[in-house]
Amino acid sequence: MNVHVRAARPSDVPLILQLIRELAEYEKLLHEVVATEEAFANFLFGDRPAAEVLIGECDGESVGLALFFQTFSTFLARPGLYLEDLYVRPAYRHRGIGKRLLAELATLALERGCGRLEWSVLDWNAPAIAFYRHIGAVAMDGWTVNRVTGDALGDLAKQKATDGGRDV
Repeated sequence: MNVHVRAARPSDVPLILQLIRELAEYEKLLHEVVATEEAFANFLFGDRPAAEVLIGECDGESVGLALFFQTFSTFLARPGLYLEDLYVRPAYRHRGIGKRLLAELATLALERGCGRLEWSVLDWNAPAIAFYRHIGAVAMDGWTVNRVTGDALGDLAKQKATDGGRDV
């Protein structure tokens, strides 16, 4: 078995979308996927890429991905990498592909002077949690993820115009 990790190319956009859809189905969130090939092409390979993707291959077949982007820690005064999605097709799990993807991300983080590599995991995903513990990840139990999307995001942006010019 030959496992290889490589940077995604623009020609991988259909594969990336398919793998994201498979991940969403596993997470019971497929109904939330509105991503398109055009959006991935633009935001991964356009003028201002917002994220990057590593592709995991087994014996020449593309079977997984790690989608990530740069963050910044004010406490460390250093950049970091945030892993948005890690996915390996079920038939290829337990072959070291996920670990190789994470090892490549760790290498990139060190090469880029990052102080951390972090990600979130669904609390019901026991296999993933066990895998992350096995590689040395530590849960940030004291933190809660917050998110503003859709209409709430638009409403929040409108507050800029209606807050009377006051700093908040």
